[in-house]
Amino acid sequence: MKLIILDRDGVLNEEREDYIKSPEEWEPIESSMSAVARLNEAGYSVVLATNQSVIGRGIIDMAMLNKIHQKMHSTLGRHGGWVDAIYFCPDAPDANCDCRKPKPGLLYEIARRCKTELADVWMVGDALADVQAALAGGAKPALVRTGYGAKTEEEGNLPDEIPIFDNLHDFVVNLLQPSE
Repeated sequence: MKLIILDRDGVLNEEREDYIKSPEEWEPIESSMSAVARLNEAGYSVVLATNQSVIGRGIIDMAMLNKIHQKMHSTLGRHGGWVDAIYFCPDAPDANCDCRKPKPGLLYEIARRCKTELADVWMVGDALADVQAALAGGAKPALVRTGYGAKTEEEGNLPDEIPIFDNLHDFVVNLLQPSE
């Protein structure tokens, strides 16, 4: 199984300091929409691993999160792409759960449900927590400079040799180049 794990906010869509609270606030990164379509065309299953503390903080409910994801699915579909599954941690940061990145619980659940090992699976994110979750779970981390990625890179706390790309599109071009 060819599998790619993506963070949502800052990778597929624009990041917001005050959280995404409605479908209207979910704004796609256009090049990411076509990048997901390219992954799908190349035979990859694309799944999301995303912290959504807006639920645990009581800012939105599950019905609103589903509406936001419906907009995401619809937007991806217009570009010829899709996400096979969404795994999310609804907990607030102080919950100390195993599924909130930087802990690898979401990645372990993805591996279990997809019946795959994470050693050959890329996890693409825009934050140090994404990189840490990938490393802790045994996946291959990549950072994109969209969302919080440029700030994450600038802060310099990344482990050595983490590949960094301007955006998801550039990551996908690099990934697929040998096989195209």
